[in-house]
Amino acid sequence: MRRRVLPGFHLSLGITLFYVGLIVLLPLGALVVKAGSLGFEDYWRIISSGRAVASYRVTVLSAAAATAFNVVFGVALAWVLVRYSFPGKRLVDAIVDLPFALPTAVAGIALTTLFAPGGWFGFFFDRIGVQVAYTPLGIMIAMAFTSLPFIVRTVQPVLEDLDPALEEAAQSLGGTDSEIFRRVILPLLTPALLAGVSLAFARSLGEFGAIIFIAGNQPFETEITALLAFIRLEEYDYQAAAAIASVMLIAAFVMLAVTNLLQSRALRYTQRS
Repeated sequence: MRRRVLPGFHLSLGITLFYVGLIVLLPLGALVVKAGSLGFEDYWRIISSGRAVASYRVTVLSAAAATAFNVVFGVALAWVLVRYSFPGKRLVDAIVDLPFALPTAVAGIALTTLFAPGGWFGFFFDRIGVQVAYTPLGIMIAMAFTSLPFIVRTVQPVLEDLDPALEEAAQSLGGTDSEIFRRVILPLLTPALLAGVSLAFARSLGEFGAIIFIAGNQPFETEITALLAFIRLEEYDYQAAAAIASVMLIAAFVMLAVTNLLQSRALRYTQRS
């Protein structure tokens, strides 16, 4: 009988379900129960208030813009790290993971210091009449900084595993560089890219520490939903905080469901091709 390194299926499944229930389902269940204790009219009044709707708009639009930027920059960065050798490559590769290791509050303070009107970068932006700190642009930069690794680290392994023969065959058939990337490489990257996009967007939606220092936190202008929920907690209005948080929870579930659907379709298309 072959010896198994890992414990049996039943024990592994039991430990996994216990962990998921304790760490994930229990807090989410408490949130749903707290929000459900409100009547529908009170729940709707809280989540549809002008200030709440404004926070949704700021959060979602900023997260979408940050994710769109990271799709372009993250794929380009992953491409450079995989396809080229240059001095300092290992350092650049390590810096990509810096947002994972750096406390988000520290990142927020650093970004505010850099992009404030008197900061190293903010000084130059201020000279051309562009204010970054305490504006939605600052929120986008903070979100892009904290979510960039999700794009790079999901695309990078796929690029490393791509068979060079596919590109060579496309070149022999007269394909240009742009056509090869669009018709050969991009379809193979799509499932991983969709996973990275969903993770980056979800991280941006829930980001807090890196944003509150650079955002300015002005209601209706630069106040994100996570901060509004935190404010309600500080006011001991736990039901309102739970109601606002539940909106983001529902949005995250819908986004993940749509992303999984798109991933499965992209994977089937890739396999047929």
